[in-house]
This record gives sequence, C-alpha cells and structure tokens, in this order.
Amino acid sequence: MADIREELPLSVIYRRTSELLPRATNPRTHSVEQVAQIVASIKEFGWTNPVLIDADGGIVAGHGRVMAASQLAMESVPTITLPHLTEAQRKAYVIADNQLPQNAGWDAKLLRLGLDELHGLGFELSVLGFSPNELTHFRGLGANFTPGSEDEQGQLDVIVEITCPSCGHKFRRS
Repeated sequence: MADIREELPLSVIYRRTSELLPRATNPRTHSVEQVAQIVASIKEFGWTNPVLIDADGGIVAGHGRVMAASQLAMESVPTITLPHLTEAQRKAYVIADNQLPQNAGWDAKLLRLGLDELHGLGFELSVLGFSPNELTHFRGLGANFTPGSEDEQGQLDVIVEITCPSCGHKFRRS
C-alpha cells in the first residue's frame, strides 16, 4: 500500500481511444441507456474525468466513458496512468471505484433545492441521470411523494428496481 503522504506525480495524457484496452474481467456493466446518459453528460459538460489506465493501456476505471467517447467518434481522451498499483490493487480498484460512490446518499432537502433551482434556470434535468419518475419524486411533485418518507437527517429512502441480466428476475434494492 502506498504511503498516503507520498505524492505520486499524476499526468493527464491524451491517448487514442483505439489504444485503450477494456478489461475483460470488469464486473461493471453499462447498458445502452446508461452509455447514452454518459454521452449526454459529455455533450453538456465536456470531458471532466480522465480514464484511469495501467501501464499497458488497460482501462482500470472509465469503461463507460470510453464507450461514450467511441459513440461520439472521439479519437482521443484524457488518461492518467497508475503504474504504482500492484495487480491485486488494480483488480480491487476496478471494483472499489464503482462501489464506493454507491455508498453515498442524498440530502433530500438540498437535492430538492438544487433540482428546483436548475429547473428554474431552464436547465434540462434529464442530463443529470435521474429517470423522470426519480426527478418527480425528488422534487416532491409526485402523487406518491410524502414528506414523511425522509428520515431524521432529511435522507430519502430510495428504492431501485434491478433486473438480473441472467435470469430476468426483478428485485428491489433500497
């Protein structure tokens, strides 16, 4: 494990998308719809997050962004090479990079304020990645929304329906 006090020099280098190697063992999936959301985000905000790669050009983090770049016919994208990671660390980071953001939550009141403010400014909220039902729910305009669904810290209980790609079984995750 690297000493967190050490400063590793990070350089953003543009590389040809055709030279970047998707990781065959990447457990994260990207639906057509989700890649379309990334495409819309890149169109709206520009490229904001470099692809992380290993010394051989293997993608460690950013598979979805590279897929979106291909759809946008981008010849090159910004990358950061992570030569300091061991093989085990690279494999672990592929998973951690995707899982850790899912462990975050939303402050319901601040999210609602932010969405309402953006809506008032005429910003197209669909670019944010929420479904129309989620936007209605979070903005508090839906028939099924009840202010009492927030916990003591103002957090919303979000229920997501997930479909198993193998068997098609649907289940809910909160």
